[in-house]
Amino acid sequence: MNLTRPLAKLIEEFQKLPGIGPKSAQRMAFHLLKMPYDDVKAFSQAVIDAKENIKYCNICFNLSSIAPCEICSDKSKTDNIICVVSESKDIIPIEKTKEFNGKYHVLQGLISPLDGIGPEELKIREMVERIGKENTQEVILALNPSVEGEATSLYISKLLKPIGVKVSRIAFGLPVGGDLEYADEMTLAKAIEGRREI
Repeated sequence: MNLTRPLAKLIEEFQKLPGIGPKSAQRMAFHLLKMPYDDVKAFSQAVIDAKENIKYCNICFNLSSIAPCEICSDKSKTDNIICVVSESKDIIPIEKTKEFNGKYHVLQGLISPLDGIGPEELKIREMVERIGKENTQEVILALNPSVEGEATSLYISKLLKPIGVKVSRIAFGLPVGGDLEYADEMTLAKAIEGRREI
């Protein structure tokens, strides 16, 4: 089907988003064209503002428009427990459980030799330095139960054991191969509650 070039380009751009195939991209493009002009303008401005203003926190590497981020600045959260996650999106479901009152550290990925990602490409060194500076008593590893998540957990636990910090892992209430992003609050709450030392 020959689409007008601007529409074809819009569909092409939507297809670049994760999990969006050709049909979803078409639906999104046609929906956007039906929206009032002001709504489309507000949507596009929100995307531009987010891209321009959101950076990584200089302490935990979470996404934020302020430095330090909202969580690192929160005085009601304890400094002595750090929950380590692979991506910023993994913080959201853990926060929704209201079971964890510590701070976070975002690794920016997982160790994956097949993809050329080693410990040097992640924020592991910064995590170790942070633990050395702060009064960290426990590190909770909340990484996906995948091969990469297991490898990263093992690497971090071996790195932190000599420092004398308690290293625990969230309990396996999560399905193997699943992502934290899609887990429900109850499963995550139980996983955090039933964490075990490595």
